[in-house]
Amino acid sequence: MTKTFRGVFTVMITPLADDGSVDLEALAEFTDWQINQGIHGLIPLGSTGEFLSLSQEERDGVARTVIETAAGRVPVLIGTGAEDTREAVRLSREAEAMGADGVMVIPPFYSTPTDDELVEHYRRIAGAIDIPVMVYNNPATANVDLKPDLVARIAEIDGCDYIKESTLEIFRVRDIILGVGDNMTVFGGIMGYESFVMGAKGWVAVASNVAPGPMARIFELVADEKKYEEARALYLKWLPVINAVGGQAYVAGSKSLLNHMGFQAGPPRPPRLPLPDDRDAEMKALVEAFGLSFTN
Repeated sequence: MTKTFRGVFTVMITPLADDGSVDLEALAEFTDWQINQGIHGLIPLGSTGEFLSLSQEERDGVARTVIETAAGRVPVLIGTGAEDTREAVRLSREAEAMGADGVMVIPPFYSTPTDDELVEHYRRIAGAIDIPVMVYNNPATANVDLKPDLVARIAEIDGCDYIKESTLEIFRVRDIILGVGDNMTVFGGIMGYESFVMGAKGWVAVASNVAPGPMARIFELVADEKKYEEARALYLKWLPVINAVGGQAYVAGSKSLLNHMGFQAGPPRPPRLPLPDDRDAEMKALVEAFGLSFTN
């Protein structure tokens, strides 16, 4: 039975051991912690999970570990983006076979496909699987921008049921919702609180790697309890942490915070570098100021 996705979904880091290998035992522990802290869903192998820096064997291990550890407690969507449509189809089929509840698919990020090519790309992926596709719009990394008119076309494809909208243009959420009607559910990709107020049904968040409970609570206050001022106050309280993992620091910053929290996240993989000492010290200070701990 297909699950309905709503709430805050963590786009998960991929923990590395001291020797640089993927630490699947730590990943299982991290998955349990996220769920116990109240997160609504999990997405491994997104940009924050450094999917382009992992081998196929490593990607398979990450996907399988999160799916099996979650064991149906929360939805798990696997990142299956690829430059080649055939590869995206293969990865999506593999994710479904592993037991994923859905896939998240960024557009081809080098070839700059046309709108017609993008529609066909998503049509072939959605047609190859029986689990939902979350379309991922992130023009800063994908080299294309899925604007509302194009999203409305993609939303007509059976199975393309969700979108992660990752621009800083808050009216995009409004315009996508107006354009797609009941054909697609919108998740914010950067701005959580603002997207919720505009009608988004979820947030694919980076900051929930380190603060899953508070990020999930912001959504619950807006969507379930209609306590907008309380949600805004909580959002503003946590804004320093949200901003700390924004921009180019989304991988290295998240891992730095988690390492200071007592979780062995390890370093990012090259070409990404660990934060310089001064920035790392700022992350340590944030952890202390907010009382963040992996053992909470």
